Amino acid sequence: MDEDAFFQDLLNAVEQQLASPQTRYVAKALERLTSKGMSEKDAKASIAACLGEETDAMWRSKRSFDEKSYREKLDAIDAAVTFDEDEPTEN
Repeated sequence: MDEDAFFQDLLNAVEQQLASPQTRYVAKALERLTSKGMSEKDAKASIAACLGEETDAMWRSKRSFDEKSYREKLDAIDAAVTFDEDEPTEN
């Protein structure tokens, strides 16, 4: 699977998390980021990047998904950082 396809899968997972009552914290992260001026597209991409980091750590460490770590990553997203093509930039 190439990186673009993998990232699209992560974005699809984020959409599912946004719709799920079990992961309301993902919707709250999206709301926080967009209320601070980040576009919805960039906010979802940032959330997907966090999901990818946590998924990678899970596979590398051969452990289950660490929801606490994922929440911490979401809380640490800086709304001033946006994605311009492939590279994040600060506003």
